[in-house]
Amino acid sequence: MQTLQEKLFQSSRFLVGAELVSVRGSMSEGMAIKARTFASELIESSDIDWISVTDNAGGNPQLAPLALGRPILYAGKEVVIHLTCKDLNRNRLESEAWLLNSDGFYNILAMTGDYPVSGNEGLAKPVFDIDSVGLISMLDKMNQGFDPKDAQGHSKNRRFQKTQFCIGAVTTNFKLREGEVMPQYLKLEKKVECGAQFIINQIGFDSRKMSELRVYMDAHGMKQTPLIGNVYLLSSGVVQIFFDGRIPGVVVSRALFELCQKQAQSPDRGKAFFAELAAKQIAIYRGLGYRGIYLGGVHTFSAIERILAIEKTFAADDWQQFASEMSFSREGEFFYYARSLDTGLADATKRDSSPALASQHVSASYQLSKWTHDTFFAPGTAFAKWGAKVCANARDPFQGPKPLRTLEKLSKSVLYECKDCGDCSLPDIAFLCPESQCAKNQRNGPCGGTREGRCEVDGYGDCIWLRAYEREKHDGHEQELLKHAPVVQNQGLRGTSAWANNWLGRDHAAKKANAVADEPILEKVEPVETKL
Repeated sequence: MQTLQEKLFQSSRFLVGAELVSVRGSMSEGMAIKARTFASELIESSDIDWISVTDNAGGNPQLAPLALGRPILYAGKEVVIHLTCKDLNRNRLESEAWLLNSDGFYNILAMTGDYPVSGNEGLAKPVFDIDSVGLISMLDKMNQGFDPKDAQGHSKNRRFQKTQFCIGAVTTNFKLREGEVMPQYLKLEKKVECGAQFIINQIGFDSRKMSELRVYMDAHGMKQTPLIGNVYLLSSGVVQIFFDGRIPGVVVSRALFELCQKQAQSPDRGKAFFAELAAKQIAIYRGLGYRGIYLGGVHTFSAIERILAIEKTFAADDWQQFASEMSFSREGEFFYYARSLDTGLADATKRDSSPALASQHVSASYQLSKWTHDTFFAPGTAFAKWGAKVCANARDPFQGPKPLRTLEKLSKSVLYECKDCGDCSLPDIAFLCPESQCAKNQRNGPCGGTREGRCEVDGYGDCIWLRAYEREKHDGHEQELLKHAPVVQNQGLRGTSAWANNWLGRDHAAKKANAVADEPILEKVEPVETKL
């Protein structure tokens, strides 16, 4: 039997994956039994190439995906396990990865994850120690033969056996503003660069954006990367939830909402319409050259059978008419490519010329921050050399001289609401702090949860990556926004001087700059487990 990786790269079959949403409770609970029954039906179907098992979807506590995944794997069906960063730090993510590889789960969908919305005794504390780019990078290193590093980034001169992960990632271009769409595209490129082997797009209902994603990937070095289209079976209740913005990153335009509400008044409450809409999406993705589809919002196998049966009745060219029908963009929505006059889809030969919204985020403090960084912290400057010398000779080189440390704390607190992480990403994000101004501490590009430019978490305002993009575009450097990635923050530097760490080469910027330099071989030290 072919693996998912073999199907993706060695066959021409249009692939179909089905989502299995985990449940809360043990495997003997009623909801878990229903999920297991659904999984058993999916296993028996030759139309289903793989089953994807979610990880605490929507930020809610649920049964671990391995519990539902094991019976599927043992039955001989390909399983994709969702692995997210919202609940686990880097150590536990590595542990989970070793467990998955050891148990034969080789397909992983690596994601940052949804911000927690519930939990026992109240809202759970989010983790977000690393993000999707950091996780993909770690999994790729494991595939190459993992070389563990110490806290200073030095090699321990030991490599573990290579894992066999087929690494997937998620992207979305179903966004309103340029400062949302372009960082998503740049982050997508970074995900593929760091080791993502296939891509699934977010739920969306606009064929022009669907075509634009494929065209963008083809034109930016990702033509050979399999792209899977997200098809979601709507219902009147789900449409309301999406329209209200209650699911981060998922958008239903007013035009689609009103159409769905009208269809929901029919005797079958719109079931036939929603099934046909999903089938039309499949046809569009097939026609656009996607590698397959990822089918969500379905909880019975009969619903899947119905959708696939409808899609089989379509003629080969029908997708073009469906694409013209599925044009549910929003007023003022940004597109990277111009609209083709012939098809209404993305014109690969022409950039969109619609005027962009003026940025409100190029401030005097931003200009001051750039000048300060270039003068005092850019490598090789006289002040950077002086800073390294005085910090190295300080009583505590991790804090530097007290007057400098006091100045650092005061200025960064006032200008950036600094959290004193010691491994500063301000220069990477146009002098916006990912700890104080991003709910998920995203250091390698935005998550997919923005709503019309605003963070999915109340109280955070405009996404820092939208703001950073607009600042960089003002300076003509927007294409360099994610050149610094991947960044994995060193938590061992927390509470120390970021200035000293920068000048003395201890932060992530120095590690990246010296990644190809020779590293000292350290004496092997086995980890010690402390029992309390």
